Amino acid sequence: MGALVYKGNTTPPLAVEIQRTALEQQQYLTFMLGGEVYAIGILHIKEIIEYGQVTAVPMMPAFIRGVINLRGRVVPVVDLSVRFGRTAKAVGRRTCIVILEVEGGTGRQEIGVVVDAVNEVLEISPEEIEPAPAFGTRIRTDFIQGMGKIDEGFVIILNVGHVLAEDELAMLEQMPMGEPKREGDANGETT
Repeated sequence: MGALVYKGNTTPPLAVEIQRTALEQQQYLTFMLGGEVYAIGILHIKEIIEYGQVTAVPMMPAFIRGVINLRGRVVPVVDLSVRFGRTAKAVGRRTCIVILEVEGGTGRQEIGVVVDAVNEVLEISPEEIEPAPAFGTRIRTDFIQGMGKIDEGFVIILNVGHVLAEDELAMLEQMPMGEPKREGDANGETT
């Protein structure tokens, strides 16, 4: 977070800013993936977009669906189902891409993740978050930041930094940043 600048009464006092940041750190976007509810802290989320044209990129890991053109920027798209060791699901009516901002070797990078459906933003206090279980989950435990208690059940809070390991982020950062080729481009190749 950047430094606060005080100009008369236009900037809130530091205490209010700290409270707002603390509240944001307790808010999580929940979404469905393979019939289970997952969550990501909203501080990592830039936006949510409709699933659209994803261009395949050769020689990428199976969990990388391809790239999208997001207002002139090339953004890699990760299929979380495949990343978690499941099979890729067909794109449905509610399938969308959540654009995350993650920390990589060369700084922050935008990455899209495919989810079956976005649910809602929930506030989960730190007291309501249990540590990741040592066994019994369908995904690797290092992908789990914790288990948030909601109503009568739990939501799996993902550790965004571990879902994409450093070496995989480095591979994504090496992707060409030009306009991706699409099916039927002038060179006659298809993707």
